[in-house]
Amino acid sequence: MPGMRKLTLQALGALTLAAALALGAPAGAAVKLPSTQVAWVPAAAPADIDRAFATARAANKPLLLYWGATWCPPCNQLKATLFNRQDFAALSKSFVAVHIDGDRPGAQKLGQQFKVRGYPTLVLFRPDGTELTRLPGEAEAAQVMELLRLGLADGRAVKDVLADARAGKPIAAAEWRLLAFYSWETDDESLLAGTDAASVLAQLAPASAAAGAETATRLWLKAVAASDDGKGLKADDAVRARVRQVLADAAQVRAHADVIGGSAPAMVRALADTPEARQPWVAAFDPALRRLQADASLARADRLSALVSRIELARVELPRRELRPVLPEPLLHELRAHVAAADRGITDGYERQAVIPSAAHALERAGLWTESEALLQANLTRSVSPYYLMSQLGSLHRKLGRTDEALRWYAQAFDKSEGPATRLQWGAGYLQALVDLAPAQTARIEATARQLFTEAARDSGAFYKRSAGSLQRIGRALQAWNQDGRRAASLRRLQAQLDAVCKQLDAADGRQASCRALLAGAAKAAG
Repeated sequence: MPGMRKLTLQALGALTLAAALALGAPAGAAVKLPSTQVAWVPAAAPADIDRAFATARAANKPLLLYWGATWCPPCNQLKATLFNRQDFAALSKSFVAVHIDGDRPGAQKLGQQFKVRGYPTLVLFRPDGTELTRLPGEAEAAQVMELLRLGLADGRAVKDVLADARAGKPIAAAEWRLLAFYSWETDDESLLAGTDAASVLAQLAPASAAAGAETATRLWLKAVAASDDGKGLKADDAVRARVRQVLADAAQVRAHADVIGGSAPAMVRALADTPEARQPWVAAFDPALRRLQADASLARADRLSALVSRIELARVELPRRELRPVLPEPLLHELRAHVAAADRGITDGYERQAVIPSAAHALERAGLWTESEALLQANLTRSVSPYYLMSQLGSLHRKLGRTDEALRWYAQAFDKSEGPATRLQWGAGYLQALVDLAPAQTARIEATARQLFTEAARDSGAFYKRSAGSLQRIGRALQAWNQDGRRAASLRRLQAQLDAVCKQLDAADGRQASCRALLAGAAKAAG
């Protein structure tokens, strides 16, 4: 999951912040289409979707839906590596391309309709609205192109394919490939319906023998990567032998670069449960990761992902929150050189947003805090979404115990964030930081919560999907803040404001009940 946050400035103070918030949210930037050479149809309301599907039916073309956000690093990776390809542009003439930016008014309601939450999500539909498959945004662009062509070949919906595969019925090699490359991470109950991906992959992998070597190998690797914490496959000698065989074969490592480069730490934990057993696996993965890190045919973000996995494996026996890991000096040297080369060489704004947050995170995980902070600060004026980096800076200072600096950056990130869903998400993060780090700053916390409820009242999609999740996080933070009843007066005022918001919502679709539940526990404590 690419992304992180960090930087340094001047404190706002409760009154200054309240005055700034009273001015309202900054005007949102105009939503840009994902690429210029594709006839994207922007959608933010059911009527937009109805028109898009009407066009698809009239032309008898499938519909490709892309759900994303301006700030999202993997979304920017798609823009830098897939949507700008000439073959993607040519292929787009055979489908209707629909773009839903999560910050458009009404977009979160559409997210609920299509069961999409995580950015980015790519969903391919038949003209009649039947979902065919979800494409993996983390795979290489050429692989996504192949899957898109398979999906466009008038095949069966992946839901039906999965049902047959799990029932032991024979399915075609192309259908196995769609299962192997299905975007399990963005399924959001569309296909799995309450079953965890690890269990499904553990069932599919042994059944995939007739699917072809590459397809079957990917299913096995994905099953291992998803099988941590007792879920999915139980690693045995046969599973371990399969993984060793892949790691020893440079061609197979390259074919499954996204899984190995991005999931090596999870795979090591799934394959071995003691430090003694894990170290040989760390040694086995390292050469494969080195090859991916040095492979110029991979996108910069994918090469960096392999390096991040090496860092995580180097600290695999350390506590997750260890701030000062002692890592091998040659690895630190490689990391510094790799990050500097990327920062120096990137000329595309989308690629910069895809790479720099992960690079800063890699420096942080290596214990190079000063260098991580410097990288983020240097990129503030070059980022398409500087508030994302500001939030990383807040996180960095928080981890180092620098409360005032952390809150300054969280405040600035919220202030500069754009778009209703993004502002609720960033505002929830800021409010949580205030509650955790400065609970005595009552005026500041109340002013921030009041501003968030004001913005939610103006947003028709505030109680749908991601935005609903942000509001629930705000509610939990405020309830925790008033756990001892000492902020009862503030909670009563906020509850009164929220009641007015809830009254405006439709009771039939559950939003009014969701709104009223936000401060239910806190209201009781407030008396």
